[in-house]
Amino acid sequence: MADEKQEQRRAHFADDPAAGPLTTDQGVTVDHTDDSLQAGERGPTLMEDFHFREKLTRFDHERIPERVVHARGAGAYGYFQPYESCAEFTRAAFLQDPGVQTPVFVRFSTVQGPRGSADTVRDVRGFATKFYTSEGNYDLVGNNMPVFFIQDGIKFPDFVHAVKMEPHNEIPTGASAHDTLWDFVSLQPETLHMMMWLMSDRAIPRSYRMMQGFGVHTFRFVTAAGKGTFVKFHWKPKLGVHSLVWDEAQETMGRDPDYNRRDLWDMIEAGEYPEYELGVQLVPEEDEHSFDFDLLDATKIIPEELVPVRPIGRMVLNRNPDNFFAETEQVAFHTANVVPGIDFTNDPLLQARNFSYLDTQLIRLGGPNFPQLPVNRPLAAVRNNQRDGYHQSRIHQGTSYSPNSLGGGCPALAGADESAFRHLTERVDGQKIRKRSPSFTDHYTQAALFWHSMADWEQQHIIDAFRFELGKVNAKQVRERTIGELAHIDHSLAVKVAEGIGVPAPESTGTPRPTPSPALSFENLKGDGSIRSRQIAVLVKDGVDAQQVSGLKQTLGEEGAFVEALAPQDGEVSGASGSLSADRALPTVASVLYDAVVLPDGGLGAGDTAADAAARRFVLDAYRHGKPIGALGSGIEVLKKLLPDQVRTVSGGAEPVSDQGVVTAAVNGDAFARAFAEATAAHRHRNRPPARI
Repeated sequence: MADEKQEQRRAHFADDPAAGPLTTDQGVTVDHTDDSLQAGERGPTLMEDFHFREKLTRFDHERIPERVVHARGAGAYGYFQPYESCAEFTRAAFLQDPGVQTPVFVRFSTVQGPRGSADTVRDVRGFATKFYTSEGNYDLVGNNMPVFFIQDGIKFPDFVHAVKMEPHNEIPTGASAHDTLWDFVSLQPETLHMMMWLMSDRAIPRSYRMMQGFGVHTFRFVTAAGKGTFVKFHWKPKLGVHSLVWDEAQETMGRDPDYNRRDLWDMIEAGEYPEYELGVQLVPEEDEHSFDFDLLDATKIIPEELVPVRPIGRMVLNRNPDNFFAETEQVAFHTANVVPGIDFTNDPLLQARNFSYLDTQLIRLGGPNFPQLPVNRPLAAVRNNQRDGYHQSRIHQGTSYSPNSLGGGCPALAGADESAFRHLTERVDGQKIRKRSPSFTDHYTQAALFWHSMADWEQQHIIDAFRFELGKVNAKQVRERTIGELAHIDHSLAVKVAEGIGVPAPESTGTPRPTPSPALSFENLKGDGSIRSRQIAVLVKDGVDAQQVSGLKQTLGEEGAFVEALAPQDGEVSGASGSLSADRALPTVASVLYDAVVLPDGGLGAGDTAADAAARRFVLDAYRHGKPIGALGSGIEVLKKLLPDQVRTVSGGAEPVSDQGVVTAAVNGDAFARAFAEATAAHRHRNRPPARI
């Protein structure tokens, strides 16, 4: 598959005029680009060297301002296809015909860090989708968490200034564990629901392919008859929702800071296309005030037990960009880019985003003509009187005003019977005031709902995350104030966090315990149960059963996994039943880059050599992080030496034994492969006895 894509790329560029001789921007052919024009071999550079001047000038100006937030991203093209017509609640054309595929471009991102930060930091992830519909571009600009830190957009500069690096030393990069953020949080209770999500494993996704997406705001669907329905958007990955653990995420930052970017690129190149289901929560307008929270409050969810998510279509990402800068970096999303059938609500945060996104694109992309960039250009025809400006690439003719007669009245307005965009008609009145609605004042109930919906291991991870983050805060009063706020969510949570950061435990606030929402826990988001695209390591060295390793690679590969043989060094490995090629050298990788590991018969041992020491660390890290471990033949004895107190039950024959993700068998066979695949599909085995390191 990868070779086929390379051939397609070569063929594409073979037909491109750029494949010819090197030229200047003016098309003048250049025969030498390694040396400047000089007066003699050691003389001064001559200003008449127009090629030198142009090349250096373009280089000096080739960077554009990075995004204030969401600076570090990765993108991909694909398509969206509805399951059935959605005409009963929206007139949007791309949601009508299940036989029509709408092209999309998706950009995933972190929020806090600059472009040079790492992928696996604890942070919110952006999940923005541009639909190139027949009626114009529609941008669904979301995150991997369904709520936001603030309720009103006027607080957005304050929040971003607080979460960004500290202004005096620009530290920390790509992290939220510092004084200014937690000072803001402790003084702004509306942030608490989002902070619970941020301290959960949602903030360290295993990959972009295993990450949910949410539209965050409440929008409106509008039918052809003008009837409105409130809507919340949900993206659900086919592979399930999975995360890293914090220790693993931190090591991955050093091992491969591009971990999530690389994963997305490699899987698309390999033909393992990420797939997501689009679902909606629909609320009739007459039920707007039927909840104990405000639908317009971006710090709240609609629990799925109250309004189930209705699947309406699927999205597949099947093509990588050809040029990161031209596409992923220059793509411009805007919450106000909507099409007929989708409209806004009075959410005060959404209204601010509708202003801010366009404003930032104007400075970042150099003027008002950024919609003409290929990645931003709609497939629908563009006809208007908006002319000139920086980087205008169209050559307009005729008049540039409306109404006109000299230009034949063109471009003409759409008639009343045509599919023009019309805002939903609603009455709006009220006094001019600066005041938050009383319906926005409950900041604790849904934060408590999230906490009590978590499994025991998820709650422990949240406690550990709060201890880590607040442990980095130098101001003791900020620590104490934050613990006081946590007590309004759950007293036991506040006490356990306080114990870890050296501040007094607060008094109980008597917060009632809400009914949990199972849809919020990772325990119920495991996906299709396959092992497609999982990365499995097999540790090998001279003397390994090469035939067994080949069989593992074939059997697990047929299930969709990517299986790699890791040896002490690159090259051929002489096996007991033939030879095999190492896919990677063990010193260049680590357990954190794989989803599971197998110790084959005759593989790396538990001795004192450097290779065996690397293998020991690999297996112990996999065990600590809850990953599946397989052992065959002599590999079982190695595993028992490494984990004498943890490996409690092993197989002595061909029938495998599977115990909390540790799968053993004397020989490889279909039964072992099935048991190991089942353990790998579970992703993590959280309740193992701790390993002695």
